[in-house]
Formats: sequence, C-alpha cells, structure tokens
Amino acid sequence: MEQKIAQDIADFRELREKGFVYVDKTEPLYRLVEGIDIGGKLFFISRPRRFGKSLMLSTLECIFRGERNLFKGLAIDKMDYDWTDYPVLHFNFATMETETLESFKQQFVERVSRSLAAAKTVYNPAVTPATNFADAIKALAREHGKPVVILIDEYDAPVGASLNDIEKAKSIRATLSAFYGEIKNNASNIRFMMMTGVTRFTQLSVFSALNNLNDLTMDARYATLLGYTEEELETYFSPSLHAHAEIMGLSYQDYRGQLRRWYNGYRFAKSSAVRVYNPVSIAKTIGPKEPFFAPTWSKTGRPSALINYLTERELTEMDYDNVENISEEMLDLCRLEAITPVSMLYQGGYLTIKDYSEWGFTLGVPNEEVRRDLVSLLAQYATKDFAVDYQSALCGLLAKGEFAAFFTKLKALYAHLTYGATEIRVHESSYLRPLYALLASHPALRVIAEDTQAHGRADLVVESQRNVYIFELKVDKTAAEALAQIRERGYAEPYRALGKPIYLIGLNFASATHSLSDTLVEPLA
Repeated sequence: MEQKIAQDIADFRELREKGFVYVDKTEPLYRLVEGIDIGGKLFFISRPRRFGKSLMLSTLECIFRGERNLFKGLAIDKMDYDWTDYPVLHFNFATMETETLESFKQQFVERVSRSLAAAKTVYNPAVTPATNFADAIKALAREHGKPVVILIDEYDAPVGASLNDIEKAKSIRATLSAFYGEIKNNASNIRFMMMTGVTRFTQLSVFSALNNLNDLTMDARYATLLGYTEEELETYFSPSLHAHAEIMGLSYQDYRGQLRRWYNGYRFAKSSAVRVYNPVSIAKTIGPKEPFFAPTWSKTGRPSALINYLTERELTEMDYDNVENISEEMLDLCRLEAITPVSMLYQGGYLTIKDYSEWGFTLGVPNEEVRRDLVSLLAQYATKDFAVDYQSALCGLLAKGEFAAFFTKLKALYAHLTYGATEIRVHESSYLRPLYALLASHPALRVIAEDTQAHGRADLVVESQRNVYIFELKVDKTAAEALAQIRERGYAEPYRALGKPIYLIGLNFASATHSLSDTLVEPLA
C-alpha cells in the first residue's frame, strides 16, 4: 500500500502526525547526539539546496525536546536515549532580504528576535544580535538547569545572496561572524549545535574561531545522512515506484535504471563511493507520477548565491563532465574575491564528486536532471546579449530545416562570445559547449555531445521529432572537411534505424577571429 509522499514539508512533526513517508535517518542522528562516532558537540554540514537539511534540523529539535511519541517505530526509539527535554534555539537565515546592508540588518534583527521569542526569551533592542544570542544562551541554560541546543539553518544564505556586491557581502559576513563567534564564547552552556548551509565560507568566524567545530561535509560516516540511497528508495517507496513504472509503461528494472540516470549521482565523501538521490527530486517525481521524467529540483529555484556570482563570469569554456585535479581547498570558499566557478557550481549542486585520488578530486555533473538545468543556465549566459526568444528561435529554425537562417543566428552568437584574453587558439570543444548548451536546454530536442561510436566520436547529435542532425566542428579547416569526416566514419549509421531524415552539418571556426566562418549542410542519402 502506498504511503503519502510530502513534496514541500520540512517539518518532522507534521510528517509524522499526518502519516507521510519519513526515511529514517535517526540512527546516524543518534550517533551524533550521543557522541558515538565523534566526541564533540559542535557540528556543521554543507549540502546543496533542497537536500533535506531543514528536515534534519526539525528532527533534531524534536529529539532534543524529548518528544519520543513522534519517533515510535524509528531506529532511535529502540536505542538507549534518555529523551531529556532541552531548551532549543532554532535559527533559519534562508531567503533574507539583502538588497541593501540596512535591509539585511533590519531583517537579521527580526529573525533573531523571532527565534528568541520561540524559545521564550526576550530580545533586547538596545544591544546587538550577537549580544542577544549570548545572553539567550546563558539565560536559557540558567533557567532550565540544562545546556542549550542550537540549530542554525542556512547559516550562509545572506552572504551567498550578496556575491554580486563583494563589499556588501563582506559587511554581512562581519555581522554573521560576530553572531556565530558567541557559540565558542558560550560553549560551556551548549549541549549540541548543528549548523547547515549550501556553502563553506571558511573565513566566517564559525570556522576560524571554532577550532573544535566538526565538519561532516565530507565525512564518509555521514555521507548518506542527507539524501536517499538505492536501498532507502526501495525500502520506503517501493509501492510508489512500481506504480510509477506501470504508468510510464516500463519494466521495473528499466524504470529504476532511468530513475537512477535522471536523479541519482551525488557523492559526498572521498573514501566512500556511495551515491544518493536528492529527496525533493524523488518526492516531486514519484508523488505526481507523471508519465515522463523531467527536471524537478531546478524548478524549485536556483540558488541566489550561484546566480549572483555567475552573472558576470565566463561559463562556456569548462568541460563540466570532467573537472580534474581539484583540491579540497579549491572547493571551500575562503576569500570572497577569489571564489571560482568550480567551487560555486560544486557547492550549488551542479557538480559532484566523481572520483578521488592523490591528485585530488574529479568532479562532474551528477545526473540528467542537473545536466538539463546546467545547460539551460549556460544557454542563458551565452545568449544574454540577445532577445529573450533567441534560443527558441534558433532551435525552431533547426527543427524546421531552415538552415540558412539557423547559420545566420549561430554566427551572430559566436561573434558575441569571448574565450579568454590569454587564449591564442581555442580548441573546438570551447565552440562546441555553447552550441550544446543552447540545443540541449530545449525540451523538444534530444542532444548527445561527443557521441562515442565504433570509428570515433560525433561532436554533436541532435534528434527532433522529425529529423536527426549530425554536427562536426573544425577549427581553421573547412566545413567540407567536417562533412567528409562524418561520412567517412559513419557517424550517422547508428541513427538510420530511427527512420527519420538525417542531416549532416559541418561548422568551421576561424581561430584568428573566433568566428563561425564556414557552414555546410547536406541530407544523408
């Protein structure tokens, strides 16, 4: 029998009381709160947005409030936990107003005041939020005769939302640093602290001052604390998965394979290769049970930190499926002036760990859902100087076979793109990526980049409802040479069975001008 699946509920009490599915994470939470694996009490974990961080904090709050009745049948209910009711300070700094420094400070006061009121303590407007935080910890510990539990959700959101204005971000960081610094100053009155976020800004005082902060972000023991494993998916969602497979007209084995390709793939540890699904992706896929797979996570909103940072950065020159030799330090956000696209894309969930060796991490796009959103982001970047309907018009011209107009629009695009001031010669892959992003982000086109075949790799294969297009790109050669390579290596042969007209398209780029200089198209006989 199917159990109800919540799509937008991050409150543990509500999930349990209303009978929604809850994937039991209380066993690793028990190990944390009891100090079994790690003999500490101050913890931090970073994960991409919509990955279950808020639900985890809500679960911890119910544990520390001693609400055992909500945990009946779960792992922690069978363990030797004393269910003491502790005072809890729970802060959430997501979606704060950061348009100006003044609006941030006003809303920061409001958020802190609200959290203190929920803990039945009073905010003093005559002193700073940091002082109020410190006073609340001491007062609650004294009043209850017990140390305080502190839960902080999205600790980094205000800084991330301001990355398009570094000076403002620094000022916000200073305010937050003073606030978080009170955790160390009052550690003797703290029973447990868990802080979550999307990014690791290691110059915030929570990292520089709290030298006893336990960072779980890449701890293999907690790699699956957030997200769903294959085993959890089968254990908790099996009836819904079988029902969705039937709706899609797929065998259960084929369905699970496609589900895995679309939504699995996140890895969060060096030494553990276990991969997990994004919980929101699963809920929004097998809850509605539409007869297709589609992006879901991206529709909940892109992270403002990423969008604000990437607005003015070059995005089209990286091979996002194979980002090699990345150190752990490169994935942390230390100096705001020196943040890199790789670190932001990793923290935002667009890249994940594919492998780890003595040379560092190899990163790549986790799954098809994220790939679709990333290419959409890249397409928006590539066409930011054009009309809003540029991408749709370009893809429409290709689908209708209006090649002359298609090539004209394509030439205009490449005339606007930049490839780095120090690059004398640009590799053809740098020309391929923006074209791939534009075409792959259109829902009516199925696109394969660097399609590996028996006799080589076709640069780009695009399938529409009516036609198939095989692209080959060259630099400082001719479009005729590109077409000759497609014919000689039989790149179109695997697609003859589709029974659709096939068009061979050759593109040549001039390295001196970085322009699309020569184009040819011919139908396959």
